[in-house]
Amino acid sequence: MGQRFAALSEEHIAFIEAQKMFFVGTALAEGHVNVSPKGMDALRVLGPQRLVWLNLTGSGNETAAHVQRQPRLTLMFCAFEGKPQILRVYGSAREVQRGDAAWEELAALFQPLPGARQLFDVAIELVQTSCGMAVPRYAFLEERQDLSRWARKQGEDGLRRYWSSRNARSLDGLPTAIGRQE
Repeated sequence: MGQRFAALSEEHIAFIEAQKMFFVGTALAEGHVNVSPKGMDALRVLGPQRLVWLNLTGSGNETAAHVQRQPRLTLMFCAFEGKPQILRVYGSAREVQRGDAAWEELAALFQPLPGARQLFDVAIELVQTSCGMAVPRYAFLEERQDLSRWARKQGEDGLRRYWSSRNARSLDGLPTAIGRQE
C-alpha cells in the first residue's frame, strides 16, 4: 500500500518517464481548486528533488495564478498500463516565463512545442506512492496534435493576444502575470 519518500528514487523516475499523462493540482485557501491533465513531452526530472514542466497554452491559466500566491503544487502520475501504481509528487513551484533569467536554460531541456507558455520549476518535498488498484487500464494510442496545430495557426502574435484575453486572469479573477517579461 502507500509509502512516503523524501525524494524520487531511480524506480520512481523510471515510472514518471514512462507515463504519457499526468495531473497537476493547485489551490489557494479560498477559491477554486485546480486539477489539470497534462500530456505531450513536457516534463523533465532534473534530480531526486527537482523537476520542471513546460506548461502549454490552455483555456485557462489557474496554475500560474495559484503558484504566484501559494507555491504548493502536486503532480500525480497513474499507471494505466501494467502494474497498478499511483505516484504523487508534492512540492513548491516557481513559475518561469519567457524573458526570465532561467527561461533559456530550462526551455532548452525540451523540444520546441507550439504554444509553450511558461515553465514550472518544482522543488520536491515529498513523494508518495499508493496502490492504484482501482485505476482502470487504458492503452495509449497516440499524442493528440490538436493543440500544436492550433498554436502554429495562431502564430506568436495570436498566442500573445489569446494569453492576454483568456489567460491573464484565473477563474477567481486573480492576475496570472502571463507575458510580464515580454
